[in-house]
Amino acid sequence: MAFARSDARGAIVAPLSPGAFRLAAYDFAAPRLYVDAPLVLGQRHALDRAQANYLLNVLRLGPGADVLVFNGRDGEWRTQIQPEGRKSASLLVLEQTRPQTPPPDLAWLFAPLKHARLDYMAQKAVEMGAGSLRPVLTRRTQSGRVNLDRMRANVVEAAEQCGIIALPAVHEEAKLDAALDALEPERVLVFCDEDAPVADPLAALAAAPQGPLAVLIGPEGGFDPAERETLLARDRIVRLSLGPRILRADTAAVAALALVQAARGDWGRS
Repeated sequence: MAFARSDARGAIVAPLSPGAFRLAAYDFAAPRLYVDAPLVLGQRHALDRAQANYLLNVLRLGPGADVLVFNGRDGEWRTQIQPEGRKSASLLVLEQTRPQTPPPDLAWLFAPLKHARLDYMAQKAVEMGAGSLRPVLTRRTQSGRVNLDRMRANVVEAAEQCGIIALPAVHEEAKLDAALDALEPERVLVFCDEDAPVADPLAALAAAPQGPLAVLIGPEGGFDPAERETLLARDRIVRLSLGPRILRADTAAVAALALVQAARGDWGRS
């Protein structure tokens, strides 16, 4: 899937690429744009220079062309381009195409990776239905401080590409103990443990306590013994094996979220 790149402000316009998966209930014919402004019927929204350049000069959209917009608060709206010269334009808000939905109740905790792989992992987590993203610093975490603006831009980019209108929250990084303490008491922690005996992960998830879920992915070097002991001492926890192969952390994240959505998430819902 080809993505339009963004700057730290999240100024992205991303028409769905030809090979991307399409959901029949959504209109992906028009490009989608995130705007950080209220969306109200009849309102004109002035585009910044990067957004106007992309619509007018890259996509070559003319006056009256449809653009879907969302802000994560007011649902998705159909707008029309109103050019104001070659380098500027505004969008006229015409009708709501989808009401706002809440973000999924699935927390994703992960040890940070280096830039390109962290970008990929953040985008895929959004696509796979994560409702919040929290970097977790473990004893074997190799990456330094997380660029939260960059991560938020990747969240917006994935939402634009995939028809998502509820933007996941991006939390500041926290040490493992603090991240665990921040979880609600009723939330079940899915602990993806590279040292767990290989067993059926779907059966393990099906047998887990009921309640909202959090998924924890560790660093490339895995969790150290003291961290594993702390995790396994929790009451509401599922120790999950991701199979007999060694997976990179970004691959493990996608595999774990797929298992969670298949066993306990929205993949089985109409």
